[in-house]
Amino acid sequence: MNDCRKYFLELTPPSLGDNTATMDRLCKALSRQEGLWPAAPVGRLDGFAQVMRQAGYKVTATVCTGPAGPVLVEVEPGDAAAASPGPELASRAREVPGALWGSEGLGVALDVGSTHLQASLHDLAGGKELARGTCLNPQTQVGADILTRIHAAAQPGGQQRLHSMLVQAAGEVIAGMCAQAGRRVEEVTGMVAAGNTTMTHFFLGLDVQSIPREPYIPVVNRPSPFYAQDIGLDLAPGAVAWALPNVGSYFGGDLVAGIVAADLHQRPDLAILVDVGTNAEVVLGNREWLVACAGAAGPALESGVAKMGILAQPGAIEGVRIDPATYEPTLKIIPGPDGHEEKPKGLCGSGLLQLLAQLYLTRIMDMRGKFRVHGHPRIFESEEGWAYVVATPQESATGQAIYVDEVEIDILLRSKAAMYTILSTVLREVGLDFSDLSAFFVAGAFGNVIDPETAITLGMLPDLHRERFIPLGNSSLAGCRKLLLEPETRPQVEAVVGRLTYLELNVNQALMNRFSAARFIPHTDPGRFPSVPVWH
Repeated sequence: MNDCRKYFLELTPPSLGDNTATMDRLCKALSRQEGLWPAAPVGRLDGFAQVMRQAGYKVTATVCTGPAGPVLVEVEPGDAAAASPGPELASRAREVPGALWGSEGLGVALDVGSTHLQASLHDLAGGKELARGTCLNPQTQVGADILTRIHAAAQPGGQQRLHSMLVQAAGEVIAGMCAQAGRRVEEVTGMVAAGNTTMTHFFLGLDVQSIPREPYIPVVNRPSPFYAQDIGLDLAPGAVAWALPNVGSYFGGDLVAGIVAADLHQRPDLAILVDVGTNAEVVLGNREWLVACAGAAGPALESGVAKMGILAQPGAIEGVRIDPATYEPTLKIIPGPDGHEEKPKGLCGSGLLQLLAQLYLTRIMDMRGKFRVHGHPRIFESEEGWAYVVATPQESATGQAIYVDEVEIDILLRSKAAMYTILSTVLREVGLDFSDLSAFFVAGAFGNVIDPETAITLGMLPDLHRERFIPLGNSSLAGCRKLLLEPETRPQVEAVVGRLTYLELNVNQALMNRFSAARFIPHTDPGRFPSVPVWH
């Protein structure tokens, strides 16, 4: 190939049936036509995508040879293939790094979460972890949910503001880890980052407006490696970063990293990975095939609905046991930073779920989530129906009672039913059953704290042998760490993305029937949960 060549492309516009990302659409056409998939400078992606949309997807792409191989350096409207590429275009090919980091200096694995950023710092020579860091995502000041942030990004200067907030926070976390390890930020030569599709776009400084709107098309799903300084991150001179690819608007690089962390794509037997955040995101498969889907099941499980719900933090009740004879609770409370005992401030997700299971197991509550015991000091009739007091005003840190009522219980039962329905539907779609699973990976903070026994009692997770449940913690960070330190794993990412099929969970009558059946504890069909005691 000459140094630079122009290609006229008449691309099929995006649709609900073909939601390939804008830049991937162009690269895919070049791959079919010329057998090449060019890299592209991260700072030029928005401009290229805008030209494509305005030109009705009839464009001329200029590809030049650079250190990274073929690089997309210009996109022009219409057919400009006859014009000679300007000499300045060849220099743009050097805007994409020719190689990832080597084995010298420091490396960073970064999970760009919508609520928190979490990272680890490593010595690239030996792979040793030197420090960990985390911070609240500063974008939460703009909005707790992604859609609010997308709306804010549409305002003048909004996109740059949200990008800068994220990059500055990442820089501070990296600086804090380096200080903790007694090293300098200027020693960081490589970074792997992952987030959901929107957070990846924010991190790279890309337009997010098309992600939540039909036909749900991101700017890019497979961003090329880039120089950290190109997004405003000051590390070592020439430091290279890689943001893991997304699969679609609702399946991000964090899930791709999770698949790598669990080795789901290399297992000979069938396994499932579930990551519960704002959504429940599910991947099912093995080394032959992978299917994925997402559905709303997370807010109540993250304590975003319950009045007494709080995030996992010092003072949060993370576990509850109720004496079956006295109905008195024993609480497990997250201690303060110095390990000292805290008075309870509220219930985090794991505490809420365990409380629900205990209310059922002690027969205070029936399978519908209705109280069957009355006349006890811990049980009273609130404005929202009967309620159970977990901590009295005297026992709590706030001076107010901490309790859960029947309305909140119903919301929690809906969330757990949604979770189980998503899982069972994915398996049904491929003609399989829970009994076919050899391993059940549970990722995220939910995976760290959820007790499988509790989740099975409630009918949230299937009644499998307990050893099949494997908590992964932050699987996004674990996957980034693996890809940072093990060069041989990096080609697997393309294989994972190429093998994934995304299932849309159509809300049909059969799915709604499964959801309704799963709203009871543990389920209307007790045969599905043989280890759970059943009473009405």
